[in-house]
Amino acid sequence: MKQDKLKIPSFTSYQKFIIVLLAILQFTIILDFIIISPLGDILMKSLDMSTANFGITVSAYAFSAGASGLLAAGFADKFDRKKLLVFFYTGFILGTVFCALATNYWTMLSARIVTGLFGGVIGSVSLAIVTDLFVIEQRGRVMGFIQMAFATSQILGIPIGLYCANHWGWHSSFLMIAVLGLMTLVSVIIKMKPVNKHLELQSDKSPFLHLWHTLSNKNYQIGFTAIAFLSVGGFMLQPFGSAYLINNIGIPQADLPTVYFFTGLSVLFIMPLVGKLSDKVSKVRLFGAGSLISIVTILIYTNLHAIPLWEVILINMVMFMGVMSRMIPATTLNTGIPEMKDRGAYMAITSSLQQIAGGIAAVSAGYIVVQQTKTSPLEHYDTLGYVIAAVTLISIYLVSRVDKLVQQKKPNGAEVPAEAIASH
Repeated sequence: MKQDKLKIPSFTSYQKFIIVLLAILQFTIILDFIIISPLGDILMKSLDMSTANFGITVSAYAFSAGASGLLAAGFADKFDRKKLLVFFYTGFILGTVFCALATNYWTMLSARIVTGLFGGVIGSVSLAIVTDLFVIEQRGRVMGFIQMAFATSQILGIPIGLYCANHWGWHSSFLMIAVLGLMTLVSVIIKMKPVNKHLELQSDKSPFLHLWHTLSNKNYQIGFTAIAFLSVGGFMLQPFGSAYLINNIGIPQADLPTVYFFTGLSVLFIMPLVGKLSDKVSKVRLFGAGSLISIVTILIYTNLHAIPLWEVILINMVMFMGVMSRMIPATTLNTGIPEMKDRGAYMAITSSLQQIAGGIAAVSAGYIVVQQTKTSPLEHYDTLGYVIAAVTLISIYLVSRVDKLVQQKKPNGAEVPAEAIASH
């Protein structure tokens, strides 16, 4: 056991800086996406959108992100990852500003498409950077910390965003994200070192040939499918979260920040714990446990009627603890599949398929859920719960296949964290 621990290099000061920087970057990306949910009720009423229109608006980001990810995949391993990050993050910030300037359904739809074109690729670039800098035995802790961005966006981002929306209009929420993104971009440009060791391993001269070789790899295809299924539940459930809380359960708009705050607090607690466990115990078993918890709580949540605020908060906390307990082990396992020379393309394709699957899920949810008037309860929300439960069961099987691939790969030679060594 001690020998295994000696093989894992300790984090350098530069690696720690990268973890913090990527966590802040992920915070802005995640907040930009999930702020749509708590603002959903306001946006549908302000921009005169139906549930179907709103579902399309949410999915527009996903579809454009998926398309840009596939287009960028062939080039993802052909450039310094830092340069790619700067390029796409700049476009993301501009897209977020366009969201703040939207005046109706069509301009908001267009703005979300632009934001998705750039923002959807950033996650895959970040994952490729993490995979280059850290060996797989470290990545559970790294992923746990970086994905705390989700919890922080719930605890700080959403309440602050809703506060801005309630006092200065919903436009100000997007401007807040853009300003924070600009400060983060400056830090990336000034402080991050080039991430380019993968360029020495390239064999495909054509980006499109590189894309084809990555797509056609049968082992990679298992990872693509498993990760794509992970996004379906969130894309189906979250877009109508605020409308469901307000119109079905009777939670006032003013109490929404409280719900999101405590939900984020629970995730903030569970993420480091799951990250550490992910490096010590079976990742696939940890994923299975989180999946079962999420299935039970999602079925309860989607069948609720009017209940006290504290009960809503408690159910949300347990539900998101289950959901996030799935993400870390699954994402960590997925990073163990590609070879270093394919990581950028693999992560870009994975992110694209995840976004496309999520976009289909959001559109489907928009047509499953029906709202007769702007203030009437959402109908058929319980159906979403049953669909998500079925998809979650399928994902358990798929992630177990990914785990087998990673285990088979280990005896053939441990990963060499080239960038981690270079950063000392």
